[in-house]
Amino acid sequence: MKNDLGELSAFAMVAEERSFTRAAARLGISQSALSHSIRGLEKRLGLQLLARTTRSVSPTAAGTTLLQELAPALERIERAVAETRKQREAPSGRIRLIIPRTASKVVILPKLAEFTRNYPEIVLEVTSSNDPVDLVAGEYDAGVQLGEFIQRDMIAVRVTREMRLAVVGSPQYFAAKSIPRHPQDLKDHACIGFRFSNGLYRWEFEKGSRALTVSPQGPVSFDDPELVIQAVLEGVGIGTAMENGLLGLIAEGKLVQVLKDWCPSFPGYFLYYPSRRNQPAALAALIETLRLDQ
Repeated sequence: MKNDLGELSAFAMVAEERSFTRAAARLGISQSALSHSIRGLEKRLGLQLLARTTRSVSPTAAGTTLLQELAPALERIERAVAETRKQREAPSGRIRLIIPRTASKVVILPKLAEFTRNYPEIVLEVTSSNDPVDLVAGEYDAGVQLGEFIQRDMIAVRVTREMRLAVVGSPQYFAAKSIPRHPQDLKDHACIGFRFSNGLYRWEFEKGSRALTVSPQGPVSFDDPELVIQAVLEGVGIGTAMENGLLGLIAEGKLVQVLKDWCPSFPGYFLYYPSRRNQPAALAALIETLRLDQ
């Protein structure tokens, strides 16, 4: 009964006003249309809900019983609609965001305190995942991912500068192994893999017009980039991670960066979302906060 909600709301309005004329004016419809709607509701229910005379309108016993249950439900619906409309007008409500853990550290955490101070009525619900996901199917409002993994039908906003991967090993590892000078030398090394749900990440290298990929072969792989680097620090083998997160360890001599001339820059992370139409104010606030300052 797809028309029931509108007709039940119309019935409640007539019962409240005790007048078809006043109820029609509040609803913004003609009196004849309102009468037709009420008659249709009564016909489907098989009960008279309103007693009508030339001078007055009042609910019948059946109408009064219905109204007692109906009025609170309609009030809750009205509040829910008003709250939803508020999210379009003022930054409030919940935002579901999916983002790789590494990106959380460089994109979200540095601006989180500022965001929560400026928008105290917004709640961020952050899920960590390295895998590219379908935002709509996963019921996420937005995501953060490397540009190469974002579908073409998404709106993408840059949130980091260009980045690049670093290939690193520990000093104790290289004390027993030679430094690789070419990606092909990695076949002689223990390479610690980083794993997506659908398989290992293949290490991509480029130098001038030459490009090649290497499938890491080694004793262990992780789905967490921090564990990859921890294993590297323990001397297990060579691993890769975002260079900007390793600069301190490299400067301190705890990691040795290799094949640097084979690791070009790439566009970095983007915030992405399905559409610009009817964008909630909360999402617009998050976009403006995370957008990379030009």
